[in-house]
Order: sequence, then structure tokens, then C-alpha cells
Amino acid sequence: MARELGKDKFGVQRTMRRKDFFGDSLGTFALNTMSGLVGQMTYFYTDKVGVAAGSVATILLICKIIDAFTDLIMGNIVDHTKPGKEKYRPWLLKAGIPAGILTVMMFTVPKGNSGLQIAYLLITNILFTAVAYTAVCIPYNSLMIVRTNSQEERGRMGTWRAASGYVSGMIIAVAIIPLTNMLGGTQSAWIKFGAVAGALVVLAFLICYLTSKETVQNPVGAAAEMAEEEEAVPFLEAVVKLFHNKYWVMILIMNFFVNVLYGINGASGAYYAKWIYGNDNLMGIMGAVGMIPTLLGFILVGPMIKHLGVTKTLKVSFAIGCICNVVRIVNPYHFVFNLTMGCFGTFANIPMMCLMGVLTAMSIDYNEYQYGKKMVASSQAASSFGCKIGSGIGASVIGWCLAIAAYDATLSSATPATKQAIFAFSIYIPMIMFAVLFIMSCRFDLEKRLPVLKEEIARRKAQKSES
Repeated sequence: MARELGKDKFGVQRTMRRKDFFGDSLGTFALNTMSGLVGQMTYFYTDKVGVAAGSVATILLICKIIDAFTDLIMGNIVDHTKPGKEKYRPWLLKAGIPAGILTVMMFTVPKGNSGLQIAYLLITNILFTAVAYTAVCIPYNSLMIVRTNSQEERGRMGTWRAASGYVSGMIIAVAIIPLTNMLGGTQSAWIKFGAVAGALVVLAFLICYLTSKETVQNPVGAAAEMAEEEEAVPFLEAVVKLFHNKYWVMILIMNFFVNVLYGINGASGAYYAKWIYGNDNLMGIMGAVGMIPTLLGFILVGPMIKHLGVTKTLKVSFAIGCICNVVRIVNPYHFVFNLTMGCFGTFANIPMMCLMGVLTAMSIDYNEYQYGKKMVASSQAASSFGCKIGSGIGASVIGWCLAIAAYDATLSSATPATKQAIFAFSIYIPMIMFAVLFIMSCRFDLEKRLPVLKEEIARRKAQKSES
């Protein structure tokens, strides 16, 4: 007989077991595998296919802008799913399988005509990120809201998701350069790696689908009809309401800067290893050593949240991220020194990865307090809009910096201009981003207000159910 789950420290019924957390987290594993590969595409396109850095940067940004708008469309589609049907879970299969196929196609760039190559890059990136990725990501992110009422379990879901996603990201970071080099370092080697990654993406989405449930139709106990009414918000009205939710706007801005950082970090390492350290195989060592602060981060993030709370935990992490990049300026060429500072930077990313989803869930609860309507998928989609623009700019910044420096992948050593471009997107810009994030987190006070707001929501609903 299964052990009773009981209630959390706030008196809310728990609904999830360890296998549920694990299965749910595999959705992030698959999504981060996809986004991790996208992060490596700038290097692949410039150094393995031979496309100009400026062209790659512009293509990636165009794709991300389109991707951001498809987020809004997808959120509207999900929010207006007919009553009585699952809204979120089916998309793990509908879009998950095509996502695996498109993973391979990202690497099968035709040789020869540059115009044909650019067209292929544009089409495959739009299909991969703006269609397949979005069609899974928006419903999957919304599953957290309908899976459990417990803020404690949502926090654990965020931690499991972040851990799983970081594992997949680290696998990409550690393995992709050394393995493709072992296979010959050619485009063909990258295609083989993409085929394995595509199979893992499909498998992870399948397991996530089989273990997921949509159990919470009304988080604060009103009738099911009310839940339906809450979701039926016209799209433009929902967007206007969201931009009048100051906390959602703050999280949108924070997510934007976080994803600029994510886009830069995902694509910058290979250039730093190849041109500053002189050996791109060092990416394997950099990724492997990066697992140490990653594990420490996931071990310590729980106690940090318990003693500091969500917002203060983010303040500490953003401060660490800013300081370690300031220190790197002292000697940006020394491998061990920068690897050590990079460990602090990696540690600084963990709380941010775990808790941004929790902050977004808080802002959705504030929607209900302010408007009486949660607008779950629209909130997630509009927030993801800023994320996609941020990650697109992050990846494009690398290409534009390299283009300004007249980057030439065929040279045996980097020019001074290329080195300064690499320092700019690897150290200077992240330092500024972390400083902005720290300032934003200092102004976020919803965590302190949320218990009182939830009591008020419950009181209103109780009154409405009695009338």
C-alpha cells in the first residue's frame, strides 16, 4: 500500500512522489538538450560549415523574434483548449517526436551555395525553436501550476527540473567538442552526435508524458466552472493585464537578462577554449570541472532557500556572479584561474535556474489576487516571449562581436580584435548582466506579501461560493 503523502508545512495536500518529480524533470532534460544544442550552433555554423559570423548572428536573432511571437500564439491556443480535455500534457507527444527529428536536421546543412545554406539555417531554426520547442515548452511550463497546489512541491519540481536540465546541459558542454573531434571533427561527426541527441529528446518527452498528470483544476478550492471561467481570457486583454502586474513585469525583465546570459554562456565556451586557451578540447575539462559547483549548488540551494527565502537566495547568487566576473578581468588568459572563477559563476547560476519558474508562479498567483484570473498559459507564454528574445540576443551578441572583429575561423591564432571580442561576450557583458539582476532582485517583494494575498484570495472565493 502506498505511503500517505500528507500535507506540507503550509497545510496544503501533497500530490507527488519521487518518481513523479523525476518523470516531470525529464521534460526539462529534453528541452535543455535542445537549447544546449542551439547554443553550440553558432560555433558549428562558423567553424564547421563556414557561414559568416554576422550572418549567423542575424539569422539566430530573426528566428528568436519569430520564436517569441509563436510563444504568445501557443499560450493562447493552450488557454482556449475546450473544457474537459487535458490542456498541457498531450503536447509532450504532439511536438516532442517532431522535435527529435528536427534535432538531427539542424546539423544536415547542405554544402556549397551560401544562399542555400542561409535559407536552410533560417528554415530549420524556425521549425526547431519557434515551432517544435515552443509547442512543448509552453504547455510543459504550465504543468507546474496544475500538477500541485503545494508551493513546497512546486519548489521541489523547480529544483528537480533545474537539476535535470543542468545535467543535459553539462552533457552537451562536456561531450560535444571532444566526441565530435574524436569522430573526425567534421560536419558528419556533428550529425552523428545530433542523431543520438534527437533519440534522447524523444525518449525523455515520452517518459515525461507517461508520468505527468493534470490533477489541479482549481488551486484555491472554487468550483470547476470557475476554473474554466478564469482561463477564458481574450489574448489581448490578458497581455494588457499582465503588463499591469508589476511583479510579472519585473520577472519578465529578469528572465530577459537571465536568458541573455544563458545564450552567451551556451555559445561562448568553445571560442574561449579554442582562441584564448589554444585548444577546443579543453571544453571537456571545463564542462567536467563545472559539474562540481553544479552538484554543490543543487545540494545547497535547498538550505539557502530555507534560511534566506527565494528572493534573498537570488540576491546572493547574482552578487556572486557579478563579483567572479570582475575578478576574471585580472587575468583572462590563465586557464586554472579562470576555470576557478568560472566555478563560482556556475554556482551562481543554480539558484537562478531553480527559482525563476517559482517566481513566475508567484506572479500568476498575483494575477488572481489583482484580477481574479490566473491566465496561466498566457502568463507563461508572455514571460517566455522575453526569455526567447533574451536568449536570441545572447547568442547573436557573440556573432556580432566576432563580425566586428573580422573573425576568421581559418586562422591559426586569434587576432587581438578577436580576443577582445571574446573577452567582451565572455566576461564584460555577463558582469553587467549580473549587476542588473542583483538590482532587480532587491526590488522584488512579492514573496513577503504572498501569504496575506493568498488568504485574501481564499476569502473572496469562499464568499463567492456562498452567494
